[in-house]
Amino acid sequence: MKKKFLAMLLAALMLLSLCACGGDSGDSTGTTPPPADTSTGDSGSGDSGDSGEPAAGWTPSEPINMIVAYKAGSGTDNTARVLGAYADKYLGQTVVIDNQEGGSGSIGWTALAQSKPDGYTLGFVNLPTLCSNIVEGLGDYTMEDFVPICNHVTETSVILVAANSQFNTLEDLVSYAKEHPGELKASTNGNKASNHIAAQLLATTADFEYTAIPYGGTADQLLALRQGEVDFSSAKLADFAAFASEVKVLGVFDTKRLAEYPDVPTLGEAGYYDQWYGSARAIVAPKDTPQEIIDFYAGAFKQIMEDADYLDAAVKASVTTEYMDPASTAALLDSQYVFCTDTVSSIWDD
Repeated sequence: MKKKFLAMLLAALMLLSLCACGGDSGDSTGTTPPPADTSTGDSGSGDSGDSGEPAAGWTPSEPINMIVAYKAGSGTDNTARVLGAYADKYLGQTVVIDNQEGGSGSIGWTALAQSKPDGYTLGFVNLPTLCSNIVEGLGDYTMEDFVPICNHVTETSVILVAANSQFNTLEDLVSYAKEHPGELKASTNGNKASNHIAAQLLATTADFEYTAIPYGGTADQLLALRQGEVDFSSAKLADFAAFASEVKVLGVFDTKRLAEYPDVPTLGEAGYYDQWYGSARAIVAPKDTPQEIIDFYAGAFKQIMEDADYLDAAVKASVTTEYMDPASTAALLDSQYVFCTDTVSSIWDD
């Protein structure tokens, strides 16, 4: 099983270079591209070569509804609000965050897919969770129900335990899990959602068994961890920025250590999963939204993500900004769907 998984993973990674963050929306790969280095506040890669000015023509004349498929206080909600704070300056209208949580994001994404394509309802989609939900049949929508506008955030996953946990290193956690098969519990943001995939990648490559406990979203998942209901979890930095002192970071899903946690090893250093894994949060519109509307938002959001005040606020909120234009975002969505249908499917026992 392990050899099969590694072989499939290697094949997927070899394809990665075909569409990592460029504007080519052709053949897709099987994993999320590694995030850009944002330690100096750079807005990331994916620049399409345009001026970044919103296209002349359509502009919104009333507030914009932004569907977030997770509850208030979640990582996606927090990043959406940081971005939305600068909407008036570049969109000319207020962005109203509409939290529609439940079903590992499927409730909000169903509402988004069924919205009028008039430019007044947009939404955040989380990758790879959007794709894994479609693969698992958790929603009545398809990938074709959404039109990419831009990517906003790309984040690296980490392994977490509560601050008072008996585990102080990744090796401590794995050793205990191997000695007590199936005893450890991990909270997730939904069955086979992004943070569940991360936990499973660790368990598969470290060769241990555990019990996954799905919660309604990342906020509830991490509350369960802090309250001692579970033993470990996986999340991204923005997800726990508001209560970082209440958790310990044991491992990083990357080929290099994070600047924010220079003393925390990568999983590869410990001999486990040795490639980058994380999540992306992209902004999309319902299908059939006119191109002039997509063009307007792509240019306006690019301006926001290059704004010095926004970038300062993003760094303070642990938001890893990585703008990608519509074509690059389309390639990212395609690659994540392949990742979920191929690579992710190989790490489950069912």
